[in-house]
Amino acid sequence: MKFCQQCGQSLNDDVQFCTACGAQVASAPAQPAYSASVSNSEQPNAYAQSNTYAQPNTYAQPNAYAQPNVVYTSQPVGQLKTNRGLIKLILLSLITLGIYSIVYYSSISNDINIIASRYDGKKTMHFCLLFFIVSPITLGIGAIVWYHKISARIGSELARRGISYSFGAGSFWLWNVLGSFILVGPFIYIHKLSKAMNLLAENYNVRG
Repeated sequence: MKFCQQCGQSLNDDVQFCTACGAQVASAPAQPAYSASVSNSEQPNAYAQSNTYAQPNTYAQPNAYAQPNVVYTSQPVGQLKTNRGLIKLILLSLITLGIYSIVYYSSISNDINIIASRYDGKKTMHFCLLFFIVSPITLGIGAIVWYHKISARIGSELARRGISYSFGAGSFWLWNVLGSFILVGPFIYIHKLSKAMNLLAENYNVRG
């Protein structure tokens, strides 16, 4: 009988390869790698050799999700209205005896705050507060200031988002003020205001 020089397995004299580890066995009988008199505690631990379970720590590798130069934008908190229009405003205002026009401008003041406040740090006064309190107290001057500011703010947000549409404070003074002398001017302003807010709402609903 002979022993494998690689793992100490006892083998028959006529075998050429170890039946345990597959190592080639010398033709001359070999002594066991370790004396039988040595206690098990003194035997080298086979697991102390290259441990196949000691794999590199996968958690130390770069996180595949932590991609550089990726800009994450906030998602919209809800879907804003994109169906404002001049004809709709006129018809529903006639049916509701003017109540819908208050709802129309109130929704614009609310939506522009949702869309733009986190970027420009401003807050447009709610239209109901303007209509019922501020405008009567200031004899209409507050309303002029409100329309000027909200038009300018909408125009700035259109430009910031890269939306190609001409609207701003100049649109208010040109169409709603000077245009009132040709009667159709205020209607053109409302049309442009509705279109500008629809474009902003569509953009917000996608990009936030």
